[in-house]
Amino acid sequence: MTEAIIPIGHKPKIYRSATATGILDLSPNSFQSIQNGVVSKGDVLEASMVAAIQAVKETPRTIPHCHVIPIEGCSVNWDWEDNSLRCTVHVETHWKTGVEMEALCGVTAGLLCVWDMVKSIEKDNDGQYPSTRIRGITVLEKRKGEAQD
Repeated sequence: MTEAIIPIGHKPKIYRSATATGILDLSPNSFQSIQNGVVSKGDVLEASMVAAIQAVKETPRTIPHCHVIPIEGCSVNWDWEDNSLRCTVHVETHWKTGVEMEALCGVTAGLLCVWDMVKSIEKDNDGQYPSTRIRGITVLEKRKGEAQD
């Protein structure tokens, strides 16, 4: 029988960080609406940054085997790649276990928030999303040990 919770109490508290990224493919109309600040639900990138940070902090509530971790740093960056929006989340802590799941949750929630805010623009006449896609969610880097300057 497997244990429900993996014990980490014996591990030392050390510096840990993780960076994750992902892409949301959008229509040219959504790109223009976000760029021009005319999305009816508000400032898309600002709201989505908050969603990403909240998701980082709430990861153990979403993923049952994740431990509660004191988040010491979190950054969310947005970059346009043509009509696609890339979200990159970096998380830091000094703790007994890594923060890659927190970074992945942040990316996912950030991209989902963007999609939610522009879904009325993204839908076709049948109410479908023919070209809207979240893709390429991955951990770019995970560090354990000394903090890098």
